[in-house]
Amino acid sequence: MITAPKLRAGIAAAVAVGVAAALAGCSSSSPLDSGSSTSSDSKTIVVGSQQYYSNEIIAELYAQVLEKDGFQVKRNFNIGQREVYLPQLEKGAIDVMPEYGGNLLQYFDKKSTAKTESEITAGLEKSLPKGLRALDAAEATDQDSYTVTKKFSEENDVTSLADLSKVKGTLTVGANSENQTRPYGPKGLQSVYGVTVQSKAIEDSGGALTVKALKDGTVQLADIYTADPSIKANDFVVLKDPKNLIVPQNVTPVVSSKVDDKAAADINKVSKVLTTDALIELNTKSTVDKEKASTIAKDFLTDEGLL
Repeated sequence: MITAPKLRAGIAAAVAVGVAAALAGCSSSSPLDSGSSTSSDSKTIVVGSQQYYSNEIIAELYAQVLEKDGFQVKRNFNIGQREVYLPQLEKGAIDVMPEYGGNLLQYFDKKSTAKTESEITAGLEKSLPKGLRALDAAEATDQDSYTVTKKFSEENDVTSLADLSKVKGTLTVGANSENQTRPYGPKGLQSVYGVTVQSKAIEDSGGALTVKALKDGTVQLADIYTADPSIKANDFVVLKDPKNLIVPQNVTPVVSSKVDDKAAADINKVSKVLTTDALIELNTKSTVDKEKASTIAKDFLTDEGLL
């Protein structure tokens, strides 16, 4: 899978704050407003999710297996992007969060050179703030990717990021605004592949608006997560990444100190059965079949014998 990790390049503090505020504004009615007190106030485990349907499904998987084992769970979904929810995780307002290994490591260690899953796992052990830990990574990956239409690929003879340097004219990438500050964003494309792009902020995490912009030519590249069914449905081409600009993004649960060994074992059971093919199927049930995350999660866990 080819992807562009969720950009973690440092940017001026004022800009970072601005991005966080903008992303928070995109969340549905500021989920954190009602759950901002530290989760240490009770025994309830707070499970969060990004403002991204696939992440919500994974969070629901975690929540339901915990409830099955007798834990009291509160859902705090659709929070936004990392600049918004990771500080809340550090504060203890969230206890469980589905994350993506390589991007998470680059968020906390901007100088990381990790390129493999094992290197990322080792890096997270050293880089996560005190009180947080990463549980078992799933086989499933859902990476950022620079994706193009089949027509663009064929007309410009482009199948990899390296090929973009020979395309004439200005290239525009459609992605969440955070893309502009991530290691695999415009600066990364320039430094690693010699490719100059401009960004168009589309705040739906590679969703319908991003897909529309790619199809109608508003953007030539789109950051679409590789487990998104829209890639296959629209015959899009995920550009290869021969220099590993985008590092592996295995689904990785990150938890607070409130998550004890029993709860961690439950969450790890989900990671053990969550493959990339399974994740694509779950995502399809959401985007194509329009099923609710809770229903999708319940059916999957039941089929896997976890409920």
